Amino acid sequence: MNAPLPEVLKQHLIDPEICIRCNTCEETCPVDAITHDSNNYVVDASKCNFCMACVPPCPTGSIDNWRTVLRLEAYSVEEQLTWNELPAEKALGLNVETLAEAAGPQVQESPLSDAVNGAQVPPWSASHPYVNLYTHKNPVTATVAGNYRVTDAGTDSDTHHIVLDFGNLPFPVLEGQSLGILPPGVDANGRPHHARQYSIASPRDGERPGYNNVSLTVKRVTADYQGRPVRGVASNYLCDLKKGDPVQVIGPFGATFLMPNHAGSHLVMICTGTGSAPMRAMTERRRRRRGQGESGKLMLFFGARTQQELPYFGPLMNLPKDFIDISFAFSRTPGLPKRYVQDAMRERAADLGKLLKDPNTCFYVCGLKGMEAGVLEVLRDVAVQHDIDWAPLHQQLKREGRLHLETY
Repeated sequence: MNAPLPEVLKQHLIDPEICIRCNTCEETCPVDAITHDSNNYVVDASKCNFCMACVPPCPTGSIDNWRTVLRLEAYSVEEQLTWNELPAEKALGLNVETLAEAAGPQVQESPLSDAVNGAQVPPWSASHPYVNLYTHKNPVTATVAGNYRVTDAGTDSDTHHIVLDFGNLPFPVLEGQSLGILPPGVDANGRPHHARQYSIASPRDGERPGYNNVSLTVKRVTADYQGRPVRGVASNYLCDLKKGDPVQVIGPFGATFLMPNHAGSHLVMICTGTGSAPMRAMTERRRRRRGQGESGKLMLFFGARTQQELPYFGPLMNLPKDFIDISFAFSRTPGLPKRYVQDAMRERAADLGKLLKDPNTCFYVCGLKGMEAGVLEVLRDVAVQHDIDWAPLHQQLKREGRLHLETY
């Protein structure tokens, strides 16, 4: 009688050399199989069900790594947390036929998870992005071409517009992509600081048209989400940079949060604070292309604590009213009730309803994680008001790459 076949597992792993610790995978995983410590993000083999929900949203591709192992010898969470690089493939000592039989049927990749609220594919007319041209092992050096504060000096929100020039080195980007900054120095454990991810705030042809540069929108972090004092490593480093300083950069990242290019496509952009970066890039792209066949409606819902803490307020006010429809929402204006982007959206329900019905409309949400549920609730309510069944529409928006969420 033949002995039972050993159980073989195609174990899901995260490459610590590429991962930028953006937390997208952990937030996306519907079964809580992904966890992290101060060193690594890792996948628990006992929980992972191979749904693939975490793979498309990962900006770097670090999540898409696999090792064939015997299930009894699967890498533990504790072991993965100590890694600085992925292990080599193990030799299992099984021939091809036995290995195939032991592995059993292949898990089918799920192109769309109901647990994910936003699209995992770009709009059909989006340009092809380049990703991961530069990594931790081979970063590119950019030079600071400018560093300007874009919120009022008297506010606690110290937000900067930073321009990085790449000289003759290629760094092609699209609106909606991001990059990683490698701060100098080491952490408390003596390891080099991990990269921090920032959305690019300039269009594909550069902050200055025809120049090989990009811009970032960076808020100096001086407190954590609970209000406790903390000094953000990368944000303070970036906000303190001077013109001419060198900066180590990796990326670009992102293949889904991209804008459509076809004529008549509409953009509804919803953001708070530095979540305005990709919206600025998309708006500027459309402004430069105005009259060249990519025209469509632009709606922007932009929230901040006060007008003085809203980045780019002055330039936004100078944009033509027939080019972009802007609604501001301020939650801490003295003497006025709190107003959030969701409130501004409800006031424009009639216009949003028409855009929800239009297959050329793409929705983009970027900002604090707390806004995501509220924005989706408003879109659902607007759909109901306009006799649209929200559940199938929501799935359609995700499937067609027309509802993008980038919250943190």
